[in-house]
Amino acid sequence: MNHNRRLSAVIAVSCAIAGVGLVGCEESTKSDSDASATRTTAAPKETADEGAFTGAKKFEIDGRSVNVSCSGAPADDRPVIVLMAGGGDGLEKMAGIQKTLSGKNRVCSYDRLGEGASDQPDGTQTIRSTGKVLTSVIDRVAGDRPVVLAGHSLGGLIAARYAPDHRDRVKGLVLMDATSPTQTADLNKGIPESATGPAAELRARTLAILQGGKPERLMVPDGEVRSAGDIPVEVIRHGKRYLEQVPDYGPDLERAWSNGQRAWRGVSSRSRLSTATESEHYIYVDQPDVAVRAIERVTSQAADRA
Repeated sequence: MNHNRRLSAVIAVSCAIAGVGLVGCEESTKSDSDASATRTTAAPKETADEGAFTGAKKFEIDGRSVNVSCSGAPADDRPVIVLMAGGGDGLEKMAGIQKTLSGKNRVCSYDRLGEGASDQPDGTQTIRSTGKVLTSVIDRVAGDRPVVLAGHSLGGLIAARYAPDHRDRVKGLVLMDATSPTQTADLNKGIPESATGPAAELRARTLAILQGGKPERLMVPDGEVRSAGDIPVEVIRHGKRYLEQVPDYGPDLERAWSNGQRAWRGVSSRSRLSTATESEHYIYVDQPDVAVRAIERVTSQAADRA
């Protein structure tokens, strides 16, 4: 991992407990976005089908502009892959694996409201309201085709919360170090109110984000893991510890994070948990081959069941 990427990962953790990845993380990835700004603003190549475009395109959804990027040719026998970045990250953060996956898949990604080139939300968002935006994106890029959702960090949590209510569309999930379903409780238990210094700042900033702070203004309450049936699911957790900046609390927080990854297996009776042994939180950056193989496996399994 180069210096800038490591710094980005450390900031993501220090501001949001092993991967909620919200506070300050849009600043840590700004150089990535700036370097590829021409790609996000490039005009898409259109066809008669609204969803069959290559490049970036903005859609108006409930009066807000949502930035979407798609690549790869649609295949009748394979679901459309929708990539979902973590909090504080725009779709450009996942451009590398999108390019790789699009060699034999139709792959799309999007900036949630408050992220990247999409509009700011007009108020506090909920899991339900951000899910409505996701539904509109899926309608536009996939039409009647099934989809596989591949989410990192907060994007993984949103995907896992969304799938049980949309079994008709979501036929597979890949959760890459998804935010724990009990993140607030984990944080309150892992860092007491009496904590001082960096740990106290970490606790306060993360709780503020989980309660609807910027950039997405998304409320992220704890909740039970609900089942999406027997769809293929791969849960990947990071293998390298990276909470050294809060040494008194890091080990307990890492254990809670691992427990959260195991809990996400409950989203399907056909789930698999693995560890990216050489990765910190950004699995698809540190070990892109691990992320790509998992997404391709789930997509192939979903296609075989169609």
